[in-house]
Amino acid sequence: MDLSWSDADLKFRDEVRAFLDAELTPELRRAGAAMTSVYADDDVSLAWQKILYAKGWVAPAWPREYGGCAWSVSERYIFASELAAAGAPPLSPMGLGMCGPVLIGHGTPEQKARFLPRMLRGDDFWCQGYSEPGSGSDLASLQMAAVEDGDDFVCTGHKLWTTHANRANWIFCLVRTAREAIPQKGITFLLIDMRSPGVEVQPIISLSGEHIQNHVFFTDVRVPTANVVGRVGEGWGVAKYLMQFERGGGVATPGLKGRARKIAAIIGHETRGRPDLAAEARALRAHLADTMVQIEALEATELKLMARLSAGDPPGQESSLQKTLGTELSQRLTEIAVEAAGLFAAVYQPHTVSPGGPTPHFVPPNDREGVGPEYARTVAAKYLNDRAGSIYAGSNEIQRNIIAKGILGL
Repeated sequence: MDLSWSDADLKFRDEVRAFLDAELTPELRRAGAAMTSVYADDDVSLAWQKILYAKGWVAPAWPREYGGCAWSVSERYIFASELAAAGAPPLSPMGLGMCGPVLIGHGTPEQKARFLPRMLRGDDFWCQGYSEPGSGSDLASLQMAAVEDGDDFVCTGHKLWTTHANRANWIFCLVRTAREAIPQKGITFLLIDMRSPGVEVQPIISLSGEHIQNHVFFTDVRVPTANVVGRVGEGWGVAKYLMQFERGGGVATPGLKGRARKIAAIIGHETRGRPDLAAEARALRAHLADTMVQIEALEATELKLMARLSAGDPPGQESSLQKTLGTELSQRLTEIAVEAAGLFAAVYQPHTVSPGGPTPHFVPPNDREGVGPEYARTVAAKYLNDRAGSIYAGSNEIQRNIIAKGILGL
């Protein structure tokens, strides 16, 4: 196997670096470095999306005919690596990374023409309506009802843990259009305008203090039947297709590697000149080195998934492997970072970072400069936020069942 970059790859890497040097502003870099969530603040994300859109680089995974880049596996990996190295903030994945690929694969020509260009430009901001009270990992038990009435569905129900529903103007939902003996049947994939009468959003404040997730209540909300993606009653298949992109549509290892390098630097800063911490430093470095080995192993799986996507195929069941390892390695990095930062990790100061949303119950002190070294300010909030990583997009216990059945044949 040849693991070296070709001359064309190196030329592309230089082009990406030149673009980032020119267009990634200091404000955007600071926002990317200060993130404590998997989501950037939405105004930062949209500002960066506009810049990428102008360059034509906003949707590397989409086919060229829909505004994508049609890049090779190596180009996409180089692009992701350079974004991580430069500290670029991520784009919201709900439209570009989830609903967009679903529309490309299952949408009507009219749906593609209406929604895809607006996704690319950032004109529409999307959220995902899957989880319900009592229907999280067991998503097939969802109860939100959609009753057909002429050219509309009348939707009533409750979605929760809905990221950025407080800012989104569109939501893609799974709704129940029929009661069947098999719960996966009778589910429909529906696009709903969040500005419709009867839609109410209420905040959920996370463990780390920020408002990113929400309850969304639907009371007799009328949605055109033209907004069904796929066929009525066959939304479960569409949802499984989307979940492959949610769990494995991108690459996590460049970001994980970048965070590992920063943690190595924290260990150095906190233990340098402290012989009393020599044993602790060795233990932390050993833990970090073991994590880096596993990140390298995950990288091989990600390259395989990218090759599949470049061939026009969905990620497949290996996406469950990527999601499981990616989130658990991320959690492990946050644990090492908390240990490395020591007492400085205990200071709660969301006003000095980019938490992905407002922190409504926090009153910033008069001294807005923050306490302790800058590198330690994101540590605790990132640790708390990352606890959800092994639950969202299908809990890792569910992912292990998928891996055992679909990949190992058990």
